[in-house]
Amino acid sequence: MKLKINPAFFLVVLFLFSHCQNDNHTEIPHDTAFYIDYRSLNGKPDGIAVIELDPEAPNFGNISSKLELGVGVLPHHIYYNQSANKLYTTALGGKYLYQIKTEKDNNGQPILVAATPIDTGENTVGENLFFTNDGRFFMTFMGGAGGLKDGSVGVFNAGNNQLIKTIKAPIQTNPNKFIMYPHGISINEEKGLMMVTSTIHPDLTSGFGNTCTLLDLNTYEVKETYQVADSPTDLSSPVEVLLLRGKFPQYALATTMLGGDIWIAPYNPTTKKYDAFSKIFDGSTQGLGWTLEMYIDDNSKLYVSFADPGKVLIFDISNLPQLKLLKTLTADKGAHHMAFFKTKKGKEVVAVQNNLLDIPGINSGTISIIEIETGKTLGTVDLRSKYGILPESIEGTNGPSSYMHH
Repeated sequence: MKLKINPAFFLVVLFLFSHCQNDNHTEIPHDTAFYIDYRSLNGKPDGIAVIELDPEAPNFGNISSKLELGVGVLPHHIYYNQSANKLYTTALGGKYLYQIKTEKDNNGQPILVAATPIDTGENTVGENLFFTNDGRFFMTFMGGAGGLKDGSVGVFNAGNNQLIKTIKAPIQTNPNKFIMYPHGISINEEKGLMMVTSTIHPDLTSGFGNTCTLLDLNTYEVKETYQVADSPTDLSSPVEVLLLRGKFPQYALATTMLGGDIWIAPYNPTTKKYDAFSKIFDGSTQGLGWTLEMYIDDNSKLYVSFADPGKVLIFDISNLPQLKLLKTLTADKGAHHMAFFKTKKGKEVVAVQNNLLDIPGINSGTISIIEIETGKTLGTVDLRSKYGILPESIEGTNGPSSYMHH
């Protein structure tokens, strides 16, 4: 018997199959579950958890898996490696960097299994990671080796997590080209450039930064240190930096935690560096302070969180250096990291984690789910009251939950 296949039917089946394979938001049941780093209150262990964040789900706000890392570990930022098959969290205490093992249950739900500490050498107070295509990853250490004006960048082998090199450039050695209290990091591999911020001493009182430093990605040499402040005495504390790359306008963007502003520097193809930074958005004119994270979507929209009073501003960056404000979303005090997803009914939303280091006034301890189009808050998870924990960061369970983040 000869089987007859209608070509049109075959094409329809092929389309549906490919659509199901790629449209994770509608087909994969755990697409609205997220990893969160958390700090415990009342002296209990800190850790990482899986939480449902779709307000339309019956288990909205429920934690389904939890992995304790220890008392005082303070896990801080969650990252995937370049191919999104390894999960990491940095930490302010404990061992400073951990690789997280995960599995899936019979229903495809993510489960946290174990954490493996990674040797960071003398480097302390882990902050941000950046994975490159050549098998390296870079990590900022705000505490460096523990000195008063310290800070370092670790270079690791992404295959075996081994520390390859520690990059140091003490301000005591050269006050014009230095690394101190590095937090934010961004890399443009095509240009062979890396930039880190100078934020604040880990104890939040002993020292403050007001610069960003540009380094050669391959020689690790400091190329220039830029003032990102109104004056040399303005301790603005740049916290995150983003080297725009690919199809985006070639600029560097920086947020200032204590300045409450957004700064910009154009790439100069002649010098192969960036020109001086200038302020492109003054938060004080909008009643905003504590500028923190930056995320870019695929349509040239920039999302920036302001911890005080808890807002996310959406800008159009297609005509930089002009920065056009499109929309303001209201979260809670401490608005910080973000994750982007679709609800089960297809609403485009952003989940905003509202807490910065449990600092009074910007430590709501909530996660706000906001519909991007309308600005309406569809749901709020109060982790402080429900679980006795504060969220520190957020990331997707199916891979990175943003298009570009640093």
